[in-house]
Amino acid sequence: MRPRRAVVLGGGLSGMLVASAVSGAAFDEVLLVERDRFPVGPEPRKGVPQARHAHNLVSGGARALESLLPGVLDRLQAEGAQRFVVPRDVILLGTGGWVRRYDGTHFFVSCSRDLLDWVVRNHVLASGTVQVLEGTVVAGLSGSARRVTGVTVRDVDTGEARELVADLVIDATGRGSQTSRWLQELLGLPRVREDVVRSGLRYATCLFSAPVGSGFPLISIQSHPREQRCGRAGGVLMPIEGGRWLVTVWGSATEQPPQTLEEFVPFAQRLRDPVLADVLAGRTALTPVRRSDSTVNRRRRYEELPVWPEGLLVAGDALAAFNPVYGHGMSVAAQSALALRRQLSAGTREVGTTRTLQRMLCRVADGAWAMATGEDVLYPGVAGDRRTTALARLRRRGVERMSVVATSRPTVAEALFGAFTLEGAFSQLLSPRLLWDVLRGPAAPPLQGPPLTTRERQLAGLDR
Repeated sequence: MRPRRAVVLGGGLSGMLVASAVSGAAFDEVLLVERDRFPVGPEPRKGVPQARHAHNLVSGGARALESLLPGVLDRLQAEGAQRFVVPRDVILLGTGGWVRRYDGTHFFVSCSRDLLDWVVRNHVLASGTVQVLEGTVVAGLSGSARRVTGVTVRDVDTGEARELVADLVIDATGRGSQTSRWLQELLGLPRVREDVVRSGLRYATCLFSAPVGSGFPLISIQSHPREQRCGRAGGVLMPIEGGRWLVTVWGSATEQPPQTLEEFVPFAQRLRDPVLADVLAGRTALTPVRRSDSTVNRRRRYEELPVWPEGLLVAGDALAAFNPVYGHGMSVAAQSALALRRQLSAGTREVGTTRTLQRMLCRVADGAWAMATGEDVLYPGVAGDRRTTALARLRRRGVERMSVVATSRPTVAEALFGAFTLEGAFSQLLSPRLLWDVLRGPAAPPLQGPPLTTRERQLAGLDR
């Protein structure tokens, strides 16, 4: 039998992970097609403009990443990435108030997106099972509505076009994916329905010098769309590699984020608590302020098409893109790739396999989609699909109540953190024991300020 070939479109994080997944499963040859040329080190890439902003790899995604690429978390840590146990190492102002700190089981991996992409890319390509075609644009799909047989590509320098024959094509080109258009225009399939929620949130990010010494916590001030003015803005401070703090703030249409360094700290001062502004006072800014408006939630409902061509899959942001405020995109990409490897390794190759796989990839995104859009529809001026069911409204009210109780009851906090870090399903929030703890209410009065330790206050210069 001839070797089986998979062609992956897009060399970002999702593309690298699905390429690794299929190379370790059912395919003899994996070819990854990328428009850009990859940098030598952990440096910015044109095709990932959002990389300058805060990116959280939550523990559900981190565990999936480690299962796909054993040893990758140790490599990240060796390069300067930091692990923050939630809430022990996190100063968190949630919608219910300040969360008390204890030694939990969930965590975040904090580093720059450039470092994460570089480490993952080196890990995947080091095996030699994935070949890369850089500087190449995908022009369209080949085949019919019944089966995709490859893609047409074009060299960005010479303009030369050619066809790549493939047994499986996986679109991981991100938010700008053209697959829905190609299915309609080239293969004659119906228009793909899209769910879109635009909260109007915008980002601003700046890097600052961190204080000498290790052990400073991650700080997260969550926005609260039900509150007026300052509640519609938020921010996060992430210690990352190189002795730096990556600080991202965001605001809704009524609370526009800063455009200049002169505006940055004053904006942080107006958040629900001024702690971010307090710790940034006197710190040196290492970059100008960079902004982004790319916060739209968009989900393409490929699972609803009456016909799905064999030999095609859509993954990552090309399938479901989330508001980055919630930090789930990278983790969903890792979990999707791991689920894909497991299904392919099972050896199912009968007719209808890729439709089954596509539906599976859609299900992986369900939880993150519900969390992101369930919050974003509350912002003033939100545009797009605002449909919400009675069950969704009840769940939102329940989560708001749990957020208050979680500030002082670890059992409730652990369940909420499990859902947020994609390690547990929302259904686990309905267990009898947990509901009893929620009914009992908070175990202690709310904290009146951020639970920083004496050493942390000294590191940040707050006791001067």
